Amino acid sequence: MLEPMHANQVVGKYRQYDQHLYKQGFRHLLVTDIEVPYPDGKLIVSRTDTQGIITHCNQSFVDMSGYTEAELIGAPHSILRHPDMPTLAFKGLWDEVEAGKIWHGYVKNLRKDGAFYWVYATVIPNVREGVVVGYTSVRRKPSRAKIAAAIALYQTLKLKEGNHWEGPTQ
Repeated sequence: MLEPMHANQVVGKYRQYDQHLYKQGFRHLLVTDIEVPYPDGKLIVSRTDTQGIITHCNQSFVDMSGYTEAELIGAPHSILRHPDMPTLAFKGLWDEVEAGKIWHGYVKNLRKDGAFYWVYATVIPNVREGVVVGYTSVRRKPSRAKIAAAIALYQTLKLKEGNHWEGPTQ
C-alpha cells in the first residue's frame, strides 16, 4: 500500500485525488500545476521486479522524482503515477512488456512534492533463460511537440474512461 501524500511535502496550491492503483488499493494524492523541466543530457534509469516494485534507480531518478533512493527502492513504480495519465496507457505498457516486447511512450510523472515532469520512456523486459524476471526503464527528455500530442491523446482516453483531464492543455 502506498503512503498518502501530505500537505507539508507539497509546494504551492494543490488539488486532491484518491487514485486507485492496480493491486495496490487507493492512494491520496496532492497535485500541483508546477512542471519541473527534464534536464538536458540526463537519462533516468530504473529496474523493477515483475510486479513493478523498484529494485534499482539511478541518481537522475532520485533527483527528478523528489524521493530519496531509500524511499524508491522497494516501492511500486506507480508511486509516480500522475492522475492525468489514463489507465489505458499503463494497460498497453503492461500488455507489451508481459508479452516480452519493448514498450515506448510518453508519461507524465508525479513528484513527491506534487509537481510533475514528462518523460519519453522505453521499458525493456529483462529475460533470463526465456523467462521475464523484471523490467528496465530508461527515460529521456521528450520534445514539447510530442508532449502536446500526448496531452491531446490522454485527454481523449481519460474521457473514454469516464474521467476528465485536470491538467493544463499545453
